[in-house]
Amino acid sequence: MKRLMLGNEAIARGAYEAGVRVVTAYPGTPSTEITEYAAKYSELNTEWSVNEKVALEIGIGSSIAGARTMVAMKHVGLNVAMDPLLSVAYPGVNAGLVVVVADDPGQHSSQNEQDTRYFGIAGKLPVLEPSDSQECKATMLAAFELSEEFDTVVIVRLTTRVAHSMSLVETAERMEIPLRDYDTRRGKYIVAPAYAKLRRVIAEQRLMDLEAFAETTPLNRAEIRDTRLGIVTSGIAYQYVREVAPNLSTFKLGMSYPLPRKRLLEFAATCDEIRVVEELEPIFEQKLATYGLLANGKDRIPVIGELSPEIVRKALLPGEPAPESTLKLASLPVRPPVLCPGCHHRGPFSVLKKLGLHVAGDIGCYTLAAFAPLDAMDTCICMGASIGMAFGFEKARGREFAKKTVAVIGDSTFWHSGVTGLIDIVYNRGITTVIILDNSTTAMTGHQSNPSSGDALSGTLPPQLDFIALARSLGIESVREVDAYNLVELEAVIKEEVEREAPSVIVTRRACLLKRGVSPPGPPHIVDADLCEACGTCLELGCPALSMGQSVAAIDSTLCAGCGLCLSNCAFDAIHLSLVQDSKVRGQS
Repeated sequence: MKRLMLGNEAIARGAYEAGVRVVTAYPGTPSTEITEYAAKYSELNTEWSVNEKVALEIGIGSSIAGARTMVAMKHVGLNVAMDPLLSVAYPGVNAGLVVVVADDPGQHSSQNEQDTRYFGIAGKLPVLEPSDSQECKATMLAAFELSEEFDTVVIVRLTTRVAHSMSLVETAERMEIPLRDYDTRRGKYIVAPAYAKLRRVIAEQRLMDLEAFAETTPLNRAEIRDTRLGIVTSGIAYQYVREVAPNLSTFKLGMSYPLPRKRLLEFAATCDEIRVVEELEPIFEQKLATYGLLANGKDRIPVIGELSPEIVRKALLPGEPAPESTLKLASLPVRPPVLCPGCHHRGPFSVLKKLGLHVAGDIGCYTLAAFAPLDAMDTCICMGASIGMAFGFEKARGREFAKKTVAVIGDSTFWHSGVTGLIDIVYNRGITTVIILDNSTTAMTGHQSNPSSGDALSGTLPPQLDFIALARSLGIESVREVDAYNLVELEAVIKEEVEREAPSVIVTRRACLLKRGVSPPGPPHIVDADLCEACGTCLELGCPALSMGQSVAAIDSTLCAGCGLCLSNCAFDAIHLSLVQDSKVRGQS
C-alpha cells in the first residue's frame, strides 16, 4: 500500500517495519515528529527522554540488552549526546542502534547550521542520507542491517526539507526481529584504556570494511545521462539537481560517509566535468580533492543557508532565467515570530525589562523576548546554559553585579540541562537568582511532555517532578512561586530575591494556552476610546492582539486571551474586560 508521508513519518514507519522495539528522543525541530509518529505503534516502547545524552545512553543500553533501537534528535541535540556517541563508537553494538539526526540548514529554528556528516567522520561511524520519504523508510531498514552487520552505531542524517516534505511511501509488514541475547562479551563495552585500545584497532578495520561496502551498496548510485557535466550530490540537493537539470549525469550518495572512492573515480572518468552540489559544508568536495578530483562546488554553491531549486539552477545553469513564480516568492514580506496572546512568558520579561536587570536567557519560546519590543534578554547560547552563564557573570564581576542579574529558563529546558547549573551555584556558594518559567509543557517544539508536566508520550500519568521541592532539597532556602500574570507581585518578588545574599529560585506559573485542555484566563478586553491617550505603553508588551489606530489603541477580540497584562500596564485605566462588566465591578466596589 502507498501513502503520502512526511519524511519524519516515514522514518518512524521504517523503524516499525525494521522490528525496532525501543525509541528514545528529545524533541527539537525538525526532528520532533519522528518520535510522535513512532508512538502511534504499540510495538514500539517510546519515550521523551530528559535530554539527548540520556536518550542515547538508554538507546545504547537497549541495544546491548538485545533490542533494535532508534534514537532521534536535531543536530544541536547531537552535541549534547556526543559523549556517549563517540564513547560507544569503539565498542559498537549488539542489536541494531540507529541515531536519526535532523539538520536545520537556514536555521529556521536553531542556533547554528552545523553539519552532522562531520560527526560521522569524527566517530568513524557510517552516515546515511535519504532524499525523500520513500528513501527515509528504506534507509531505516538498511541502517539496522548495516548496524548489526558491522557492529556499529549508524547515523541517519536528515535535513529540514526531507524531514518536513511529503511524498509517496510504499509500506510493508513489520519484521518480527527477536531479542538478541544480552551481550556479555568480556570487556566489549568497557572503555577503560586496556579494552578501548583493542577496540580502536577493531574500529579502524570496521571503517575499512565500511569503505568496501560503500563501493557495492545500492544506497550509492551513478545515473549516467549527459556526460558533459556530472553532479555529485546527496539528500534534498539531489532532488533539486534532478528538478532543474534532469538531463545531467548524477552520482547520488545515499551513504554520506564513508565515500565509495573507486565508484566516484569511475563516474568522474565518464564525465567531462564534475561539480558537487551539497548542502552546508564542502565535505564531498574536499574528499574528492584527496582522490585527485578537483570538482567545483562551493565556488558556486553557498556554504551558508538552505539550498533551493533556484540556488542550484543559478549554479548549474547560470544563463537560464528564474521562473516567474520564484521571483514573486522572493519579494514576499517577512513576518517575524511573536509570543502568542496570553503567553506565560510575556509578563515576566516585561517586568525584567522594567527593572533593567541583566538577563541570561535560554532556549524556548521565551527566546523571543530577546527581540523588540520586549528586548529583555542579554544572552542565549544553548540548552540549559542560562544558569551557569548567570553564575559566570557573578564570578567575573562580583556579588553586586549578581544582584542586578537573573537567569531565566523554561521548565523543560531546566530538566534537560539546567538543573546541574543550579547545583553548581549552591555548591560554590553563589547568590544568583534563577527564574523558572513553568508553562507545563515543552511548548516551542509542539507541546511535548516533560518531567513536570504531569503526562508522558505513552499516555500514562507519571510522577510530576516538583521544582520547589528539588530546589529546597539542594539547600536553597528562598524558593518563591508566583502567578506569571500577576505583575505587581512578580516585580516585588524579583526585587526582593535579587538582593538576597544567597541563591534563590522563583517559579512563575501559567500553563501554555495552546496546550490541550487549557482555557483562556478571561474574556477579551476592550479599549475605552475616551480614556486612551495613545501613549503606546500597552504595545511594549508585544501582544499581537494589540495595535494602534489613528488616535487610540485597539484590541482584536478574536486574538485576545484575556490575560489582563495590558490592563495592568495601562496608566490611564483605559483597558477593561468590557464596559458593561467593568461598570458592574466598579458599582460593587
